[in-house]
Amino acid sequence: MVTGPIQQPSVVTPTARTPAARQHRPTLLGDVHALARAIAVPPGEPCWHERVICCLGPVRRSFGEHVRVTEGPHGLYADLLTHAPRLTRGVLLLTREHASIAAALAALQHAVEVPGVSADELRGRVGHLLRALSRHRQRGADLIWQAYQTDLGGET
Repeated sequence: MVTGPIQQPSVVTPTARTPAARQHRPTLLGDVHALARAIAVPPGEPCWHERVICCLGPVRRSFGEHVRVTEGPHGLYADLLTHAPRLTRGVLLLTREHASIAAALAALQHAVEVPGVSADELRGRVGHLLRALSRHRQRGADLIWQAYQTDLGGET
């Protein structure tokens, strides 16, 4: 039996930096979905290769913008560490993932420019990239939740 009032978790309001990252998220996500749709089209379709190349550029630009709004002295990660220094390890992991995702994007860009590259190879590389982006997005969301969700205790 619960005695006394039940305390609900309170949410600490993120600062002004968090909306910049949230505002950018739909653009990156939309670009990633466009690339996934392009790679899912049968390779025998006219302009398949060109469509993949065309969708890759926006993903690279959006991801670069994502890195810009999250890293650096005025980025989202600096804000997270101000509110929750205990999350340093998670922020470092996300920063390292930025480097590996950027490298995967560069390698994919190089692969699509190689004459005669197979559709299977491109699909494999894009699949790897999409999984990495999905994991990164989930880890980032989890870290933000950990930073701004405060449990005041109590029983439910």
